Amino acid sequence: MENKKELAASEEQMLYAKWLEKGMLIGLALLVISFGLYVFGIIEPVIPLDELSKYWGLSVKEYLVAVNSNFLHMDHAPTGWAWMKLIGKGDYMNFLPIAILSGITILCYGAIVPVFKKKGENAYMIMSIVEIVILTLAASGFLAAGH
Repeated sequence: MENKKELAASEEQMLYAKWLEKGMLIGLALLVISFGLYVFGIIEPVIPLDELSKYWGLSVKEYLVAVNSNFLHMDHAPTGWAWMKLIGKGDYMNFLPIAILSGITILCYGAIVPVFKKKGENAYMIMSIVEIVILTLAASGFLAAGH
């Protein structure tokens, strides 16, 4: 029979899980709220709901070009973090909770770095910091590939 101490979660595991749970709940709540605002027409979308099905068969690139030329009339179709300019529109507002859900891991790693430092677990601390840097660079679009 295994020792109960071996089965217990470590301080950093519990802290990571705590941050992950809170971030997930916040992201999920915001996703439900923003989707409701969009679906019930409380916040006007870029693409009217009755026209949305016209764009379902398009590739992402074709969709972005069509939406830009038909509705947005921007110099360039919104790619990357350009959706932030459109956050006041119902269909783009949904991107914020998705970004929160996607980025919560960065905050979780940030929360456990001080624990590793306090314990003198420098290798884990450095790996966590490197993970934060890599995820942040990837989210920023700086490490974009395929262009």
